[in-house]
Amino acid sequence: MRAQFVLSEIGVGLRRNLTMTIAVVVSVALSLALAGASLLVRDQVNSMKGYWYDKVEVSIYFCTKADAKTAPQCADGAATDDEIAAIKAGLDKLTPTVVKASTFESQGEAYKHWKDMNPDSALVSVLGADAIPASWRVKLVDPTRYDIIQSQFAGQKGVRSVEDQRKILENLFGLLNGLQTAAFVIMLLMLSVALLLIVNTVRVSAFSRRRETGIMRLVGASNFYVQMPFIAEAAFAALLGAVLASGLLLLGNFGVQHWLANRVQFIHFIGLSSVLQVIPLLIVAGMGMAAVAAFLTLRKYLKV
Repeated sequence: MRAQFVLSEIGVGLRRNLTMTIAVVVSVALSLALAGASLLVRDQVNSMKGYWYDKVEVSIYFCTKADAKTAPQCADGAATDDEIAAIKAGLDKLTPTVVKASTFESQGEAYKHWKDMNPDSALVSVLGADAIPASWRVKLVDPTRYDIIQSQFAGQKGVRSVEDQRKILENLFGLLNGLQTAAFVIMLLMLSVALLLIVNTVRVSAFSRRRETGIMRLVGASNFYVQMPFIAEAAFAALLGAVLASGLLLLGNFGVQHWLANRVQFIHFIGLSSVLQVIPLLIVAGMGMAAVAAFLTLRKYLKV
């Protein structure tokens, strides 16, 4: 098949159905951009989990004098030095199989950290160092094995509570996963619209050129030779949409790296390399989707 013939037929089809072609390009671009965004959000969540889960700690908080009136497990009053040492001995037994490292934070140190984090709080002038509990800050070899620390140390004398910082991050990751799901659902809707537009565009194009395709059949042209210009036309429109979607993703990455990353510094954002890995997938998926949709449409509606 001559490439010149295919290219000329593509140009004819695009000119005759310019409005519908533009609609196909835009809808494909939006659907593929949402698909790429969904993949990037997934990579971002996985990157953040790997980054933050390695840094989260399990905190074993000890009873204070004030807890004697409010917490039943602290009815005996503030934790003693022997009770704190007993927890340390238990942590040492779990090192290094479960516990990677453990650090003791006294009430004075905890109070200082609390004041540094809440300098404008009205409670600074009311609360004293005795109100902030001392704690063991424990880093685990496997952050998901929090239940081992919980079951062994919760309820021991002098221990007020055992808390896992991972629970705080789960809310953030849940929000990001929700955004990923929303992007995926919208992508499916836009993809359905794009497929319908591709089908209609191919049908209109085939109908407008039914005389030419009829002549081609009369002179012995094969089905593939007749159908190829229409399939190439749909694939070319999808390629334009994929290029536009890639541009949107690159623009979004530029905004994240040069604006959002400077304002939200506690999040480790994925870089340009992740976007470049997604772009080829979008191009292949867009062109493949359009080509298959056009092929199936022509089998049903191209009657010459």
